[in-house]
Amino acid sequence: MTRDLASIARLLGATLLDGGSLGARAPVSSVVPLADFAVVPHPQFATLVVGGPAEVASALAGEERGAPLRLAVVVVTGMLDPVPDGVTAIVGPAMDPAVVLPTLQALLATDAAAEDRAVLAATKVLALAARRSGVAGVVAELARRLDGWAVLLDRDAQPIASAGAGALHVGDAVAVAFNRPVRVRSRALQVHPVGTDEDMSAFLVVTARSGSTSRARDLSSQAAALLDLLLRTHDGSRTERLGRATMMRVLEEGGPAALALAKDWGVRDRTLAAFALSARSADVDAERAVIHWLEDLGAPHLLSASHGIVTGFAREEHIEEIARRAAAFTVPLHLGLGSPAPIDALAGSVEESRRAHEVAVAEGRGVVRYRGMPTIDLVLDRLSPPDARRLASVLEPLREDDLLDTLRGFLAENGAWGAAAARLGVHRQTLAARVRRIEQLTGLSMSSPDDRAAAWIALRAQA
Repeated sequence: MTRDLASIARLLGATLLDGGSLGARAPVSSVVPLADFAVVPHPQFATLVVGGPAEVASALAGEERGAPLRLAVVVVTGMLDPVPDGVTAIVGPAMDPAVVLPTLQALLATDAAAEDRAVLAATKVLALAARRSGVAGVVAELARRLDGWAVLLDRDAQPIASAGAGALHVGDAVAVAFNRPVRVRSRALQVHPVGTDEDMSAFLVVTARSGSTSRARDLSSQAAALLDLLLRTHDGSRTERLGRATMMRVLEEGGPAALALAKDWGVRDRTLAAFALSARSADVDAERAVIHWLEDLGAPHLLSASHGIVTGFAREEHIEEIARRAAAFTVPLHLGLGSPAPIDALAGSVEESRRAHEVAVAEGRGVVRYRGMPTIDLVLDRLSPPDARRLASVLEPLREDDLLDTLRGFLAENGAWGAAAARLGVHRQTLAARVRRIEQLTGLSMSSPDDRAAAWIALRAQA
């Protein structure tokens, strides 16, 4: 943890006299004996200067040492009376004067070691984010670790990636990184060059809402070095993902081009089934998990990922193994499975997998097979266009007098007269008269469950 002046004073059992510009919450960066003090390394951080009352008073009175000492925080091993104006001092510690300096040195050394361990652990996570998601992943993970926001700007002040930052934040980042003469609304911004002075590739601008400022600085420096490497390295995985996405579009469009592409890709099966998979947690790389599964099965990588959903194709026996692995995965996954279809006509299977995936997400289920969904959609999808038109034609007589809306409202309320009348904004007697007219025109009875189901399917077939 990072110590501030108030915590240092409490630890020493001393009194904090805040006469300078830092404030009691100023973070402490270092401690030195008065004899070794020359200059404050960073004006936003407190440098503790330890000395006895007489030597501190003498140093403050001198012109040469008094000015820089007023920018630091003097820790007096005894009482100093009076404390000059404009000086921040910690006076009268409740311990032997000889142990004040060693105590502070040991304390800050322990804190520094803890900070180093935290930065090392976070750097490992950043490296993992770089491997999974590239530049955007590093920026997003850095912002999360800092509990703040981060913006990566190119040399032309254009955003490359950002996380947790709105338009005002991006404007502030540009102003600070490029020394624009505009008012900056955000506070405590840090600018980290990405690259060297001779070959600068970008600027990383961050701010941390809480925690250690020094840790944020160190971690952001590590992130800047990692981003420099990423920006200068060709991303082969990105090229592979683009190729797979193009292949998936061709397969979904079907026809001779899909057959030819599947043959070139080494697919010898006549039929494939589509799947759609996502993870409940954003920390899980669902695409990488599916690739590992396909590699274990010796299956081609017929998949692509978009907005956290992995869509792909596999043989029917492989689909069952994917379902088994998804159900047994340590983190909850949502998997939707389509029906097997010819390789030149896979669009229907893709749509089925997406609908099944939507059900899995909505109901919190692990695996949903479209052909196991007892829904109206399943019935309608199995109807040929002529059959669908024939089914919908039973309602043609209702197009007059807005009777279709009356039927839809009545069925949507499961035939409950009061609820249906309220939904339609009519009196119950008016609704009853309209329903009788519907029965006369269609030959259907609204008191029959089968007729009500047929009427609802006909309404859906018209949509």
